[in-house]
Amino acid sequence: MDTRTYSPHIVKYIPFLYVVWADDLLSASEISVFKKAVTEDHLSPEEKKLITSWLNPKTPPADEVITSWKHLIDKSGVKLVESETYPLTSFSMKMSLPGHGEEELSDEKLKFIEINLGIQPNHYRHLFDVETQQVPKANFYDPAKIDAVLKGPHASYIDTFREFLSDPAFQWKISRDKDTFRPRVLEQVKLLASAGYGAMAYESRYGGIDNMPAYAGIFENLMFIDGSLTIKFGVQFGLFGGSIQNLGTKKHHDQWLKATGEGTLLGCFAMTETRHGSNVRGIKTTATYVRETDSIVIDTPGENDNKEYIGNALHSTMATVFAQLIVNGTNQGVHAIVVRVRDDDGNLIPGVRIEDNGYKLGLNGVDNGKIWFKNVSVPRENLLNRFGDIDKDGNYTSRISNPNKRFFTMLGTLVGGRICVAKGAVGGAKLALATAVKYALHRRQFNSGEKIQEDLIMDYPSHQLRLITPIAQTYVYHVTLEHMIRQYTDASETSRRKIETQVAALKALITDFSNKTIQECREACGGKGYLLENRIGDLKNDVDIFTTFEGDNTVLLQLAAKGVLTDFKSEFNSDSYGDILKLVGTQLGDRLTTFNPLFTGNTDKEHLFDPDFHLETFQYHVRRLTFTAASRIRRYVKKGIPPQQVSLNIQTHLLALGRAYGVMLSYEIFSGFVKTLEDEKMQFIFRKLGALYALHHIREHAAWYLEHGYISGAKSKAIRQRVERLCTELRPHVVSLVDGFGIPEHCMTAPISTN
Repeated sequence: MDTRTYSPHIVKYIPFLYVVWADDLLSASEISVFKKAVTEDHLSPEEKKLITSWLNPKTPPADEVITSWKHLIDKSGVKLVESETYPLTSFSMKMSLPGHGEEELSDEKLKFIEINLGIQPNHYRHLFDVETQQVPKANFYDPAKIDAVLKGPHASYIDTFREFLSDPAFQWKISRDKDTFRPRVLEQVKLLASAGYGAMAYESRYGGIDNMPAYAGIFENLMFIDGSLTIKFGVQFGLFGGSIQNLGTKKHHDQWLKATGEGTLLGCFAMTETRHGSNVRGIKTTATYVRETDSIVIDTPGENDNKEYIGNALHSTMATVFAQLIVNGTNQGVHAIVVRVRDDDGNLIPGVRIEDNGYKLGLNGVDNGKIWFKNVSVPRENLLNRFGDIDKDGNYTSRISNPNKRFFTMLGTLVGGRICVAKGAVGGAKLALATAVKYALHRRQFNSGEKIQEDLIMDYPSHQLRLITPIAQTYVYHVTLEHMIRQYTDASETSRRKIETQVAALKALITDFSNKTIQECREACGGKGYLLENRIGDLKNDVDIFTTFEGDNTVLLQLAAKGVLTDFKSEFNSDSYGDILKLVGTQLGDRLTTFNPLFTGNTDKEHLFDPDFHLETFQYHVRRLTFTAASRIRRYVKKGIPPQQVSLNIQTHLLALGRAYGVMLSYEIFSGFVKTLEDEKMQFIFRKLGALYALHHIREHAAWYLEHGYISGAKSKAIRQRVERLCTELRPHVVSLVDGFGIPEHCMTAPISTN
C-alpha cells in the first residue's frame, strides 16, 4: 500500500479523486472540469503534474494508489457533515488542514468541481469509513415555489379548492361496501357542486367561470381524496354536463346546464355498449325520428346491445344517449340525445331498464350500470343539435355534409375528458410517489456490518431509480397536460382534429405510466404498501381502469399513429391510404441520413444532457417509424391488399409509432416550458428532471436505437449510467420534489407517510 505523505494541496484533492474513480464514470467533460480546477489552482508544477497524472482514463491510478487514498481518508478522523453547503469540499479541506474544528471550510476550486460534477453525499458516503452526520433531505428548493410553477395561472382556484377539501366530509376511509360507499360519494359530489366546483368549465350564466383548465386542475386534485369521487365528479359535470355544453346549443344549455352544475339534475353519459366499446360508430342503439309525433324513439335492438358500464346510472335522472339517428328512413350516423330515465320520485321511466354492474376491481363508489331502452320517446328538441339537427318539418340538416367528418368533429369536442382522465392518472401517481418516498425516508434496512444504524432505503441506488425516475416523468406529464388543456380550450373546430391525435397518444402513454408507477410504489413499500390503510392498494385498483375508459389505450395509440402518418392534414376516417403515400413518400425519405460516428459514440456529459440531443433523438424515432410504416403500407397497397388487412398487418408498428409520438410530444412541450421559467434555480431543477425523463426513455428503447445505428454500445452504456447518476443527484431534493406536487397534509392520510 502506498502510504506516502502528500502535501496539503494534494490531500485536499484526494477525496475528490477517490470519489470519481470509485464512481467509475469519469467522462471527458468531467476530466476537463477537474483539470481546469487544478490548472487554475495555486499549486506547484510538481503538484499539478502529479494530480493530472491521476486523471487519465487510459492509464488510471493503480489499485494500490486508490487504496492508499481510502486509507488516508478513513484514518483522517474528519467527520462528514452532509448539512454543510459544500460537504465534500469542507471534508477535504478539514483533511488537508488538520486541527480545524467543526467549522465549514471552503475552497473555490474544490467547490467548482463539486458543483459541476454534481457530486452529492449519497454518491460517496458509503465509500468513506468515517463518522457521518446525515440529513434525510435538503432544503435547497422550496416546495411551495415548485408547486406554484405547476399550478400556473389558476393557482388561486387550486389553493382555495385544496383548503375546501379539508372539510371532514372528504376524509378518506376504507370502503368495501358499495351500498354505503356510493351514497357517501354522491353527497360529496353534491357538496362540490354547491360550492361551484362542478360548473367551473361552464359559462357564468350557468353558474361557472368558463375555465376548463382550472376545472381540469380540480379534477386532478380530487385524486388526493378518492378515485371514486374523482370519476363520479367527472361523469356528472364533465361527461354529462360536457355533452350538453359541447354537443348542444343554447336551448339545451338554458334547460339543463345550470341544474347539472348545481348537482340538482343528475345525469349519465350513455355511449359504450356491451358489444361496442371503442368502435362508437358501430353502436346498435337507434334513435328514430317519428314525424307524426315529432319525437325521437330510443330503442335497444338486442339484449347485448345495451349501454354498458355507465357511471351514475343508478342515481341519474337524465342520460345523454349516443345512438344511430334515423330520419325518414336514412341513417344519419351517431348522434347524442338527452333521454329522461327516471321521474322526479326516482322511478324508472316506462321502457327503461337499468341493472347494477356490481362490484368492480376498483371505483366501487361509482354506480356503474347497464341500460336498455324499449321504444322510449323523447321530444325532437332533445337532440343535441350543434352538428346535426331535425327541423320542424322533419328534415335532417347539418353544416358538415361528410358523415365521417361530422362524427369525428362531434367526438373531438369531448377530448377534454381524455385530458382530464390523464390528469387524474397523474394525480394518482403523485399521491403514490409521495407516500412511497416519505416511507423510504424513515424506513431502514441492512447495514455494512459494523454500523449500528441501518441504512435508509431511499439511499439505495435501486430505490432511487425506481422512485425518482417516475417523479421526473410525473413532472413532464403534468406540464404537458397543462399545455394540452389550454390548447384544447382555445382550439377551433378545425384545430381540434390535431389535438385529438395528440391527446390520444398522451392519454395512452400517461395512464399506462401511472399504472406502472403505482405498482412500483406498492412494491417499494413492501408489505406496508399492501395494507389498505396506506391507500396505494386503492389507487392501484382505481387507476387500473384509466387505461380502458375514455378510449382503450391500444385503440388510441393506433389513432395517434394514423394521425402522424397523415401529418394532421388529411382525414384518415375512411381507411384510405392514398393521402399517406403522397405525404410520407415525398417528405420523410430525404430526412433520414447516415449518422456521424462522432455522434453515435459521443458519451460526453454535456452532449447526453443536451435537450437538443434528446429532442432530435425522439424526433428521429418518430420519423423513422413513420417512414417504415408508410413504406410497408405502400408495398401492401401495390399488391392490392385491402385497407383493413393492411391495418392489421402493421398494427404493432402503429402501436410503437403512437408511443414514440407521445414521448416526443411530451418532451417537446416540457423542454419548451422550461425555457420560459425566469427563476434560474427552478429552471435548473426542471431541466435536470427533463434530462432524466429523456435519458430514461432513450434507455428504455436502447435496443431499437442500437438496431438502427443511432447510438453505439458505449453510448447506450453511458446513458444507463447517467440515468442512475441523475437519480442520485436528485436524491437530496426528493422530498422537495414530492412536496412540490402540492398534496395537502390533510390528504396525506397513509400512516406510512407520516410515521
